[in-house]
Amino acid sequence: MSSKKPSEAEITQQYNRLKNELQQLAQKVGELESEIEEHKLVIDSISPLEPERKCFRMVGGVLVERTVKEVLPALETNFNGIQQVIQSLLQTYKRKEQEFQDFQKKHNIQMVTKQ
Repeated sequence: MSSKKPSEAEITQQYNRLKNELQQLAQKVGELESEIEEHKLVIDSISPLEPERKCFRMVGGVLVERTVKEVLPALETNFNGIQQVIQSLLQTYKRKEQEFQDFQKKHNIQMVTKQ
């Protein structure tokens, strides 16, 4: 069984696709890290407050009144969920980065930097 060697255009297209996937993953991780910082800030701010104190939370674009004891568990759950998603995305990023490096080696692609 003979496999056809990919053309230069196909190699370039696949290179760009892999590079874009890496950039998108990195961007998503950055967004989630920003979101997790916001959650941490809010958790740290409302944790010392009395559980019956009222606070407000945005739910689906609507500001609703709740108490600290109602909001805090939900924030902590979201915080933990976002951390898990970030870990998953980082693992995916590492796999894609290895795939990208292997692709570069296989096709002898070298980065040229301008000075």
